[in-house]
Amino acid sequence: MLFETFHSLQETLVDFARTHADWLAPLGFAFAFLKSLPLVALVIPGTALLLSIGAILGLGDSAFVPVWLAIAVGAALGDWVQYACGVWFGPGLMRSRPLRKRPALLHRSTLFIQKWGVLSIVLCRFFGPLRATVPMIAGICGMRPAAFQIANWASAFLWAAALLLPGWWGTRAFL
Repeated sequence: MLFETFHSLQETLVDFARTHADWLAPLGFAFAFLKSLPLVALVIPGTALLLSIGAILGLGDSAFVPVWLAIAVGAALGDWVQYACGVWFGPGLMRSRPLRKRPALLHRSTLFIQKWGVLSIVLCRFFGPLRATVPMIAGICGMRPAAFQIANWASAFLWAAALLLPGWWGTRAFL
């Protein structure tokens, strides 16, 4: 009975993945982009959704690479927006209402950048709470644009693979 239920659920998921395969890349891009915007990452469960996309990729006939690229580009562009906001609006941005309510997060983000420098951009991508503010604080603190972009894009591709591969491999193992 349990095996039949599992098999039925598996068939349903495979059918869903095949039916909606064209939407995986745009959805992945949107979730990754939104997950990278200032403070949005604190309220949108993007990581769980992106892990689920990896599992759906493993179940269906969708190509891994286009979805991986879409998620990586979405994440990198979202962090670029954060960085640009920090550069354009400067320290005054930290006095905005949403950020004023989180002084501890801003303080931790600033200390994190001071300790790790450009490597903080790579590391924060894999650490949820700081991912929401470190790129913006890097812009405010005057991190060099080229150094930021190299770390931003490289870490986005690593992060996207780290989110997709466990679900993809896991579901492939069950098929």
